[in-house]
Amino acid sequence: MLLAAAETNKPVLLLFNYDNGAYLIDLPTALKLAGAQNLDVQLARERLREAQAQHDAALYNFFPWVAPGVAYRRHDGRIQDVGGTVFDASKQHYALGANVEARLELGEAWFKSLAAKQLAKAADHAVEAQRQESVFNAAIGYFDLVKAHATMAVAQDAARVAGDYASQLQRGTELGLIFKGDTLRARGQAERNQLAVQQAREQQRVAAARLAQVLRLDPSVDLIPADNELLPLTLTPTNAALDSLVAQALATRPELKQGEALAAAAQRSRDAATVGPLVPNLGAQAFLGGLGGGRNNDMGNFGGTENMALTLGWRFGPGGLWDAPRRRTAEARLAATTIATEKVKDDIIRQVVEAHTRTHSLAAQLATLKRALATAEEAFRLTRARKERGIGVVMENIFAEQELTRARSDYVAAIAELNKAQYTLQLARGSLGLGH
Repeated sequence: MLLAAAETNKPVLLLFNYDNGAYLIDLPTALKLAGAQNLDVQLARERLREAQAQHDAALYNFFPWVAPGVAYRRHDGRIQDVGGTVFDASKQHYALGANVEARLELGEAWFKSLAAKQLAKAADHAVEAQRQESVFNAAIGYFDLVKAHATMAVAQDAARVAGDYASQLQRGTELGLIFKGDTLRARGQAERNQLAVQQAREQQRVAAARLAQVLRLDPSVDLIPADNELLPLTLTPTNAALDSLVAQALATRPELKQGEALAAAAQRSRDAATVGPLVPNLGAQAFLGGLGGGRNNDMGNFGGTENMALTLGWRFGPGGLWDAPRRRTAEARLAATTIATEKVKDDIIRQVVEAHTRTHSLAAQLATLKRALATAEEAFRLTRARKERGIGVVMENIFAEQELTRARSDYVAAIAELNKAQYTLQLARGSLGLGH
């Protein structure tokens, strides 16, 4: 059985039915689905299309418009001639042709087209930023799913061990060899482990639902990670210098490129308010067609006619020269955009530093937890050996089992957090691609 991304006629990828309505998914599939199907990515793409259309509309301002049609006019009654004499007249005329007209505020149109171009670039960078964000969310969601799956496996193993031990003590109690209180303690530990299994199963289902939302899959789908074992990844060299990572982030992060494009657009808008009015406005009009009519009801005398006009001038006041409020507004918008870009830059640097620090810290913690896990496994083995020789106590065995389960859970959680931190660092440095 196959499962496709929801609400799409041409799915990018398919998931295969695993068991009992659950579907198997791996990390590459999750990343590709997030980059192609995520709603936030699609929304950013539509905004890009809108910005591109607005740029095209700004370019259309340089072209004249044509209005073909027919005009009819009639007059009856008093009228005044050019010499001032008022008299009665009855007349009519009609015209058939095309009226070509252009009114260009050249400076304004030029700078607005440049601003619209920069806004389209900003929208393009926004699409890439959102794509990387969606891929990152898919990676985080997948590692949460794998973590929950691995944690449930640890809890199930602990529940099995504790249940077997409680059953052994129960048989000893029935034979009168084991103190009943010890049996009850072991049974209580087994029940707590069963509760941990139920909680882990709940966390896995929640993680699956959240990942399905990111990937635009059916919310009722239960996803199962294809990775049976959670292993630490190495996406960034451990010896990578922090300065080089910061420099890479400042050179590649789409959010910073988006901010720079928005600042450039604000610069062009300010130029439109300050320099644009200095460029004269051009007006042109031409009528090509025919004119007919005459006195009373005469509809004849039709013949060709041409009218042309050309104007060149400046605009003063609102929208033109000496429009101080408009100029101050454009300058304030440019200053605000520049400050916002600097804020984004500072935020990017902080993200790289935090992600780099957390990645190295978690790598060190993982090494410590690995040693702690080996210690807990050896302690559990020795405790079981003592129990089998009949010299161990019940609480000693319970404590050893608890410590082993805690060590295994902590180790699994540390691997998941390390992998998530590495993807966070990839996102911070602007190199989060679909291939990771």
